[in-house]
This record gives sequence, structure tokens and C-alpha cells, in this order.
Amino acid sequence: MHAFDVLGDPVRRRILELLATGEQPAGALSAVIRDEFGISQPAVSQHLKVLRDNGFATVRPDGTRRLYAVDPGPLREVDGWLEHFRQFWTPPLAALATELARGRRERRLRGSADTPDERNP
Repeated sequence: MHAFDVLGDPVRRRILELLATGEQPAGALSAVIRDEFGISQPAVSQHLKVLRDNGFATVRPDGTRRLYAVDPGPLREVDGWLEHFRQFWTPPLAALATELARGRRERRLRGSADTPDERNP
């Protein structure tokens, strides 16, 4: 399965978002996904299996629990592929950052002009 086929599913993307915060037990993942998407625990298990089988997640036993974590390898590959396209959004984002900084500066200057000088009431 191609990485974008794996990431194309909103349930799997959400599972990865949850795992990005740290290792999670399968039961906790299932509970969140069941509440948010209304799917059964076996369906969540199938999504976890797809993530595992395609290298996006790892699992380790901890007693009776199974703890899942993100495996960053495939995500690095996706990031590498996206590198070819970053040129399309990086300059506009840099321009946006410049405009935001300009707006903050102008508000700060306006704010200091609007406040009375405390030394000369």
C-alpha cells in the first residue's frame, strides 16, 4: 500500500495524530476513535493493523495491553516526497509572516502614539 493510501483515510490520520502525542494503549485509541467516528473496536483494530503493516506505527506488549507508537520512517519518506512541492507554499508563507510582523509593528506604534505621555499630563 502506498503511503498516501494509508494516510488518505481520516481514521488512520486521526490515529497518527493521537500517537504523535506519545505512546498509547490500543484500548484508549479505540475509545477515542469510536467516539469520534462511531466505528467498532474491531474496525479500529483493522486500521491499527494497516498502520503497523505499512510501517507507520509500532506496537509493543505491556502485560495484557498493546502500546502503539508512531514510527517516523514512512513519515520522513512522505516529507521527502513533499519537498518537491514546498516551493509552492514556502514563499507565500514567508510573505504572510512579513505582513503579520508589519501589522504587529504598526499596532504597537499606533498604541504608543495613542497613550498619553505620563511625564506631561
